[in-house]
Amino acid sequence: MKQYSEACDENKDPILDVLRRELADCRTVLEIGSGTGQHAVYFSRHLPHLTWQPSDLEINHASIDAWRREAGLANLLPPLLLDVAGDRWPNCRVDGVFSANTTHIMAWSAVVTMITGIGAILKPGGIFCLYGPFNYNRCYTSDSNARFDQWLKQRDPQSGLRNFEDLVELGSASGLQLKQDYAMPVNNRLLVWQTEAE
Repeated sequence: MKQYSEACDENKDPILDVLRRELADCRTVLEIGSGTGQHAVYFSRHLPHLTWQPSDLEINHASIDAWRREAGLANLLPPLLLDVAGDRWPNCRVDGVFSANTTHIMAWSAVVTMITGIGAILKPGGIFCLYGPFNYNRCYTSDSNARFDQWLKQRDPQSGLRNFEDLVELGSASGLQLKQDYAMPVNNRLLVWQTEAE
C-alpha cells in the first residue's frame, strides 16, 4: 500500500531548508494533504523538535501509515482524517501548518475553507507554510506552469493554479499575514504566513 511520488523526492530538500528556519520555534505541526506520506517521514526525521501530524482523505491513509511504520519515528503521529472542504476539522490547536501541492488540485471554495480552517487552529504567532506553483498578477511564471494549469483544468475545471494576490487576501481575512515568499526550484514557491502574536 506504500505509494511513491517522484515529486516528493525532488522537492524535499529545498522545502526542508525553508522549514528549518520557519518552523524553528514550532513544536506541533499539522500537515494538510500528506499524500503518499513521504514528506511526513522526511521532515519529521530531519526536524526532531517537531511533533508531525499528517492528515488527508482516508484513501491516502494506508500509504501514509506504511511509510510511518517503516520509519518508526516517535514524533510522527498516525494520520488524521481531514477533508478541507468539509466542516469536521480536527479539534486541536497547533503552532505550525504545512501543505504542499494542494491548492491547485481542489476547487477554489475548498481553498477558502482550508485557509479559513488554518486560521482557526493556529495558535497566536503560528506559522503556515504553503508550497506549490502560483500565478502572479494573474500571469503564469513559466511556460511549464501554463501547460500544467491547462492539464489540471482539462482534468477538473474547478482546479488550477491559484493567484498569489488572491491567496494573500484570503489569508489576511483569516488572520494570517504574509511573512515570506520563497522562490523554489522548477517554478514553485513556498509562501509563509504568520498569525498575530499575543
